Amino acid sequence: MEAQWDRVVDMALAEDLGWGDLTTDILVPDAAQGRGIIVAKAEGVLAGGPIAARVFHKVDASLKVDLLLAEGSRLQPGQTIATVQGRVPSILKAERLALNFLQHLSGIATETARYVEAVAGLPTIIVDTRKTTPGLRLMEKYAVRMGGGRNHRYHLGDGILIKDNHLAALRRAGLSLAEAVNRAKTGAPHTLQIEVEVESLEQAREAVEAGAHIIMLDNMGLEEMRQAVEMARGRALVEASGGITLENVRAVAETGVDFISVGALTHSVKALDISLELEA
Repeated sequence: MEAQWDRVVDMALAEDLGWGDLTTDILVPDAAQGRGIIVAKAEGVLAGGPIAARVFHKVDASLKVDLLLAEGSRLQPGQTIATVQGRVPSILKAERLALNFLQHLSGIATETARYVEAVAGLPTIIVDTRKTTPGLRLMEKYAVRMGGGRNHRYHLGDGILIKDNHLAALRRAGLSLAEAVNRAKTGAPHTLQIEVEVESLEQAREAVEAGAHIIMLDNMGLEEMRQAVEMARGRALVEASGGITLENVRAVAETGVDFISVGALTHSVKALDISLELEA
């Protein structure tokens, strides 16, 4: 994972610093020394500290970065997250990119924590999806874990998930949902579970009877979810997906589903307000 983080940071630095920093190079003496304080400006959950530290160290290995809070810590406005000390030009050149990672990943961790807290006391697990920013998936899924959630598939080779368009393609070849499940079970390694996305109770029953390990209920109503959970009990796990919000997630969990997948954890999250203040 850390090697992937380094690749993303290197790419981001090339994008931001590949042509230098004209403002800093012209205005700030190269030998100037100083200290920057990274401060939370809003309540939230911290994620991305080690990645921000990587940014500073890649810009200037001599910078001293102190991460004062553990990943997953609860943040309050005005709380100091980290300090960075050394050459002021280096701090300024790394500042924006380090904050970009911290703000984005802490935003994901914060939103995840809200969903996890909304279903507190129930056995349902909140999971993410593959609706991630291209190139940032490992970082974003890491942030979900820091917020108390779990990860769904990391990539298309990470499991078998038969979705509506797979079924549509197979129907053109004359194959049923049950035949799709059987084909997947025959072709997949025995260590992988077979999950099927269903849109009706009839499809859910067909998937369970064919031996699917997990059924994903796509945009179903609460009563349909309850019936699907009862029908699958002891035979398959049940995941709810589609149209999940903070306002309805607890009601969905109360239907008895094992998992709730939420694309909004990563695809439309608001960055957490974090800043770097350079001491005068």
